[in-house]
Amino acid sequence: MDRVLKTLGAAHEGSVGVRLADGSEPGPVYFDVGSGSHMPSSTQWHVYDGRFGRPRATVLRGSCSCGWRGMAEYPLDWTTLPKDKPLYEAGIDLSGPIADHEAHLSVIRAAAVQLPAELIDLFTDLVRRLNGLTAQEPLVALKALADLRYIVAQAGEEATNEITAMEVPIEQVAAALGTSEAAARSYLSSYLNF
Repeated sequence: MDRVLKTLGAAHEGSVGVRLADGSEPGPVYFDVGSGSHMPSSTQWHVYDGRFGRPRATVLRGSCSCGWRGMAEYPLDWTTLPKDKPLYEAGIDLSGPIADHEAHLSVIRAAAVQLPAELIDLFTDLVRRLNGLTAQEPLVALKALADLRYIVAQAGEEATNEITAMEVPIEQVAAALGTSEAAARSYLSSYLNF
């Protein structure tokens, strides 16, 4: 997938976040694997189990790479959780934080610009035809994609210039694309540097 499209999508990657007893959100946990310059780390919810000097999570919550954190908190009852086993083996119900992130994504999608039905139909037909060509005539498919790349670059440059001329705020561009401001800036500049 294109680097810019990955960046747009990565702006809202969800995870199960944690908070500590003092209300803070901990940084990554580093794992000492012996000598060497690389020290692996993780921010996965289950590494905050208090073992081996690690911080101990008191609550779980929805989390997103855009900075959003769920308001709902799901307490961890350490009186019933094993203290000598990894937290991921405890059978903890993660459905609450995951559902909260899904709700967050629904809000993001609802705020994004909706494509007209005719354009969605056109894209659907284009994908179907390109898939057929890829299997039957891959050289024709490759040529069509090369032409399409040029069309996309040209239209993207013109749209970016219009957005710049109209002085559309980056917050509005990010909301329309359903991404972060940083990803939206990167996306716009990619059309100017194509």
